[in-house]
Amino acid sequence: MTDWVGYGYAALIASGGAMGYVKAGSVPSLAAGLLFGGLAGVGAYQISQDPKNIWVSLVTSGALAGVMGKRFYGSRKMMPAGMMAAASILMMGKLGVGMLLQKPQES
Repeated sequence: MTDWVGYGYAALIASGGAMGYVKAGSVPSLAAGLLFGGLAGVGAYQISQDPKNIWVSLVTSGALAGVMGKRFYGSRKMMPAGMMAAASILMMGKLGVGMLLQKPQES
């Protein structure tokens, strides 16, 4: 089953980095967006192949939730830090619920 939510999350991250570059000329935003978007895309691909292989997605969304949550806490600006922190927390929740709902395989 294809992880469309994961791919959408990866596209959101990458497009956010690109928007940071276009609007503010921020090369670090572009680099971070492409790096974390790529990692999220790899994680979505891995989950599509094996739904139990959540670790790349979980680490990526956890790192973004922490970094962007700290930025939101300091600035109180919803865009982009608050939105990315919220999306990352929702992604972590989706991964957790997905693991809980999976049936154990019998050996």
